[in-house]
Parts: sequence; C-alpha cells; structure tokens
Amino acid sequence: MNTSAYIAKRYLFSRKKMNAINIISGISIVGVLIGSAALIIILSGFNGLEQTIVSLYSNFTPEIKIEPKFGKTFNPDTGYFNTLKNDSRVFSYTKVLREKVLIKYDDKPIIGTIMGVGKDFTKNKQLDSIIVNGAFILKNDKENYAVIGATIQSSLGVSVRDQLRYLEIYSPRADASNGANPLNEFVVKTITPSGVFATTPDFDNLVITPIDFVRDLLNQPKNVSSIDINFKRGTDIEPIKDLIKEKLGNKFTVKNRGEQDANLYKTLNYEHWIIFLILTFVLIIAIFNIIGSLTMLVIDKRADIAILTSLGANKTLIQRIFFFEGMMISMIGCISGIFLGFIFCILQKKFGLVKMGTNITGVDAYPVAIKGTDFILVFLTVLIIATTASFISSRLSIKGLSNIKDEL
Repeated sequence: MNTSAYIAKRYLFSRKKMNAINIISGISIVGVLIGSAALIIILSGFNGLEQTIVSLYSNFTPEIKIEPKFGKTFNPDTGYFNTLKNDSRVFSYTKVLREKVLIKYDDKPIIGTIMGVGKDFTKNKQLDSIIVNGAFILKNDKENYAVIGATIQSSLGVSVRDQLRYLEIYSPRADASNGANPLNEFVVKTITPSGVFATTPDFDNLVITPIDFVRDLLNQPKNVSSIDINFKRGTDIEPIKDLIKEKLGNKFTVKNRGEQDANLYKTLNYEHWIIFLILTFVLIIAIFNIIGSLTMLVIDKRADIAILTSLGANKTLIQRIFFFEGMMISMIGCISGIFLGFIFCILQKKFGLVKMGTNITGVDAYPVAIKGTDFILVFLTVLIIATTASFISSRLSIKGLSNIKDEL
C-alpha cells in the first residue's frame, strides 16, 4: 500500500481513545453522507414528479401532432395523409377537431374547449388511470357521451350519475347575423357526461367527445384541427417527424411532444438543474468542513510530522498524507450517502413512506424514479469538490513545516 495512504488510513481509523479530532472527522463524514443522500433522494424524487407530470400530459399530447400553419382546420383525406395512416409503425392515428364553446349545465355557464376525437384516441390504455369519477366512454350503442375535465365538473357541478341531465354545448353559427334573438345565432347540442378526468390545468377545461358530435356542432363534415399520431413501442420518432415535414411541406407544422409542450419541458429541465446547484452548494459547505478537520489534525500530529521529516519524508509525502485523509473522509461519506439515498428511494417507491397530503390522479405518495446517471453525477460532484478541498488542506499542512521541526 502507498505509504501516504497507509498513514492517512491509520490516522482516520485509529483505535486509540476518542478525541476531538476523531469527533470532527466523524462530523465531516456525516455531513458529506447527508449531503450525498439528500442529492440522490431529491433528484430521484424530482425525476418521479417529472415522469408523473409528463405522463399526465402525454395522455393528450401525442408523439407527433400535425396542424395547419395557416388557418384553424384542414382536410386530412388527401394523398400523403392516407399513406401515413396506413404506415405499419403507426399505433394510433387520431383525427381531432377542437373549438372554444360555451358549456351549460343546470343553467350554469362556463367557457371551455370541446375536443372531438376519432376512435383511435381510446387505444391509449392510460386514460382510465386519470378518471376520478365515472368511466372514459365516448360512444355506446350509437349514443355519444362526453368525458369532462375536473375544472368543468367543479365549475358546473356536473353529476355523471344523473343520466337525465345533459351538458348543453353552444357554438356560434358560421353564418351568424345580428338577429332579434341572440340564441338563434348559436348551434346548440346536448350530450350526456360519462366521466370526469383530472390531469393538469392545461387540460382540465376540456370536454372530450366523439368527432362526429363536434362535426355536427361546428358544421365541419371533413376538416380537422389536427392529426395526432402515436407509434408502436421502440419506434424512433425523430426520423419519422423529419420525413413527415418534408412530405407535407411548409403548409403544416409537425411537432413532437417536446415541441408541443416546450415551456413545460424547459421548466422541468431548469428546475432540475437549479435544485441540483442549490444542493451542490450545501454539499460544498459540508465538504469544506474537511479543511477545518484536517487543519486540526495537522496541529494534533505536529510531533508525527517532525518525526517523519527527520526520517527523510519530504513535503510531497506529508502533503499526500493529509490529501488522502481528506479524500477518505469524503469518499466514505459519499458512498455511504449514495447507498442510504438509494435504500430510501427503494422504500419510498415500494411503501410510499412520504405522502403528498392529497391524492392527485391516483398518486398519494411522492413518486421516485431512480436513474443511474444521477448516482454518477453525485459521485463525480463530490469527487471534484472533495479533491479541491483536500488539496487546499494538504497544502496548508506543509506550511511552516520547518518551524514545526525546529519547535519539536
């Protein structure tokens, strides 16, 4: 074993009577342990929240969305769209027609968005997981049903159990003119609510219905607002997106999930790194306590330093002793903290130890998602900070080395 590392190990794991140096070294280890564990736990918790939020958004944000660049609607029953629909890689091809409408229930009005969807929309098996009341049913025995967002339900007091009361949907007529009775300028259709879903505020003001219902309401027999496409698992989305853009030209916008919710993904990414940086500063404070610990160790080991120099030890060897001492303190704390954080994340994932205080779409405990990259990132962060702190401490250890030798 390297002489410097051996002596550093002896200093750290000395069996002699416990003194202030041992206690300070132990406190330094605990500080690094807590900081490392906190980084792993909070990053894993943030990953879990990020996955939960993204999964909620993905119920209504397809892998590829095609929209007209100019205007609100377009006719999808043309050449390339039919080819795309029959692509063997496509899992679901959904025609969507949406518009702002006035919704009434028991004479209570609210402005919301109605979204008519094709039958492929219900291929998403995760839709049932966001239902908080009723069921996700859009059509049954030729009768149309509506599934409404939690905001619509709470504002209007909708009861999905009362099948005798309907939602009234008002949409302005395309050929509306100023008449004596304003109600004559609206197309009004009724529909029975079958379920209530809760996801995020961006979608909780939706009323989802079969597309045929919205076609009749808006008098749009062919056009759609968008084409939503999801692909079979394992499909590489980006090359397909680029090909679709090339085929459709500049009359359409083609977006993947990240582009559809650019602000969401940017915010999640920024928050992830901001949290990491804040915790890293806390970790820096904990690790730089090692400087104080090693400084006191140098004072305590003045006699040992003098003896070693008398035996021929040079400044480099003395410096390495205290460098290895600082690295050992940091690495013991780091590895122990990472392991402790990993165990806590496993327990949280299995037993839900820390509750959220409320049940959001079936999630009552803070979700966690363990990523190997987080462990590597934390270890490298501690390694860099520990190396810097240990180097500073080791440099201080050889200052005044000749004076120590003369005094002793």
